[in-house]
Amino acid sequence: MVACAGGISIFLACLGLFGLAALAAVNRVKEIGIRKVLGASTMEIVRLLSFGFLRLVVMSVLIASPMTWLVMNRWLRDFAYRIDIGWVVFAGTAGAALVISFVTIGIQAARAARANPVGNLRSE
Repeated sequence: MVACAGGISIFLACLGLFGLAALAAVNRVKEIGIRKVLGASTMEIVRLLSFGFLRLVVMSVLIASPMTWLVMNRWLRDFAYRIDIGWVVFAGTAGAALVISFVTIGIQAARAARANPVGNLRSE
């Protein structure tokens, strides 16, 4: 039941991230079109759109990890058979968060990068 609730929460977070990436792509459609006309590759545009979001994910991991370690360490201290939380758990979680967010943002960024730049620039 906990795994199901965790999966649903990750899915909802990805939907929110996907919506933010879609909004960022729509707001920057003219910039993307100009960059494509001037010769930017799809990977350069994906990197341009993804960098800001991934920086926010890294900052959130850096803020949340110490607080999580303190809370979990204090909670686990009360048990008779105590375990220590290693750095591997936090590194794995940070890596999974980065991969999930990059895939979520990358899909939307690649879709925006593959759009026809002439149609986007014609409406100006």
